[in-house]
Amino acid sequence: MTDAPHAPTDTPPCAELHLHIEGTLEPELIYELAERNGIPLPYSDIDDLRRRYEFDDLQSFLDLYYANMAVLRTAADFAALARAYFARAARGGVRHAELFFDPQAHLVRGVALADIVGGLADAVRGAEAEFGVSSALIACFLRDRPAAEATQVLRDLLAMDAPIVGIGLDSAEQGHPPEDFAEVYALAAESGLRRVAHAGEEGPAAYVRSALDVLGVERIDHGVRSLEDPALVSRLAGERMPLTVCPLSNVRLKGVATLAAHPLPAMLEAGLAVTINSDDPAYFGGYVDDNYRALAATFGWGPDVLAALAHTSVDASFAGEARKAELHAQIDAWERRA
Repeated sequence: MTDAPHAPTDTPPCAELHLHIEGTLEPELIYELAERNGIPLPYSDIDDLRRRYEFDDLQSFLDLYYANMAVLRTAADFAALARAYFARAARGGVRHAELFFDPQAHLVRGVALADIVGGLADAVRGAEAEFGVSSALIACFLRDRPAAEATQVLRDLLAMDAPIVGIGLDSAEQGHPPEDFAEVYALAAESGLRRVAHAGEEGPAAYVRSALDVLGVERIDHGVRSLEDPALVSRLAGERMPLTVCPLSNVRLKGVATLAAHPLPAMLEAGLAVTINSDDPAYFGGYVDDNYRALAATFGWGPDVLAALAHTSVDASFAGEARKAELHAQIDAWERRA
């Protein structure tokens, strides 16, 4: 395995568990792929596109997010997208990454499932040797599309023996409770896939309960609104249920007013198994190292707290035990040097 180049010394090596690969589509790559595929863009230039990266809420982000996906057409495009993420993530200290991807968002545009999966899988296969990042793919389903469609897409993924480690649930949360997707999660469980789901970002704490009790998830993505239900907080802490929190995303989408107002300190005080992630870093102003750095500056956290968060990210990952042991050793070595 090749060591990642130029890894930061002020943030720890870590696992990233909440990362939408489509959300790493930087403006420069959007323009590059648009030119390659002959796709006209509705922006005057890159600066015009960047100015649109200001959002009022989750839906205003999703509108731009889905529009920019139009440039992803071929397996080579998806491979380029993932490779660009791995290169940047490695420089930021990510040593293991579990990538979310949204097959439905591309299928409805006429992109073949084999091209989506094939391109991403090609990048995943080379990431460890090229960037020192072990990785896995998690197919996420769009909760604002029919649940039956999600089940069919999973059947198609299974039929093609797609190299996915698990499934997730994302996109617009309000009005789309987890229980609507019980069937696809039951199929995933029967097929030996790991299960995660977005819950408690914009939706209520009750959605976190449903994700646990109905979908049988092993991680909660976001989960910041869990604090509204003390009994739920006690349960999450007791079960050491991982929460993949995305601080800069929460601020950019106005889930919290400022980073200083983020409930992360309260979540840690309550004993929750919090991990730090970037969500959609091209849109939200920072990759995972930027999130660690911003938290350290905002809350005065030292290497001990950052290392503890990184250890939790490794424990919460779906990496094998040998790889987890390697990552824990890297974090310990970083903390000794910090």
